[in-house]
Amino acid sequence: MRMRKKSHGNERRALLSNLTVSTTEGFFEKVEEIYGNNKPLRIEIGCGKGDFIRGKSVQEPDYNYLAIEKIDDVCVLAVENYAKSRGLGDLAKNGGWERPNGEIYPLGSEPIEFTKEEMGNVRFMVGDAKMLLPNIPDNAVDAIYVNFCDPWSKKGHTKRRLTYIEFLKMYSRILVPGGTFNFKTDNRPLFDFSLEEVEKSPFTLEYHTFDLHNSEMDATNIRTEYERNFSAKGFSINMLIAKNNK
Repeated sequence: MRMRKKSHGNERRALLSNLTVSTTEGFFEKVEEIYGNNKPLRIEIGCGKGDFIRGKSVQEPDYNYLAIEKIDDVCVLAVENYAKSRGLGDLAKNGGWERPNGEIYPLGSEPIEFTKEEMGNVRFMVGDAKMLLPNIPDNAVDAIYVNFCDPWSKKGHTKRRLTYIEFLKMYSRILVPGGTFNFKTDNRPLFDFSLEEVEKSPFTLEYHTFDLHNSEMDATNIRTEYERNFSAKGFSINMLIAKNNK
């Protein structure tokens, strides 16, 4: 189901734009400036409402994270949810953003200034991975996460899948040697396809399961809203971890 257009979505995101990155061009030369540290960088492709990246950033805080989302209105929610989780405020009753001290920034105001400590270790970006990945330098990323992406099930759409061999080759290029590609899906045909693609790629399959929630990996698994909903409907969650061997 397509998400309904968010009211004042662009203005809402503009208020919190210090938590976002507009382009990958030049970003990797300024990572330390943007995050305020030189921790290794991890990327999530298709962050949705941000459940996974929020949880991961707390679970493994010794990394910086860039969450990429193709749909602008979904990214708005991810940024707002992250800001709330950091204690940076909430949506104001009459529009805009309200800080914990009661200060209100109406829609159309200048972007809200936060300290590096307040912003934490996550930044967000709107964009299509196919267009963004070629701009990322070699060996720039420690890990890549893809969770519950579009399975592109129609005939002829194979090359659009985020686990297609050409995507895996791009992931390998931007990952450091030994870096990992981490993938979850409820779609078994897509998962079977992904296992086959990994076998043809520069990656080595380190781990996989067809029933994540009943595996030993579930102890550290971060369940997204989507994941909880589909698991409740009886869908098994598939997961793989592949190591970059370049």
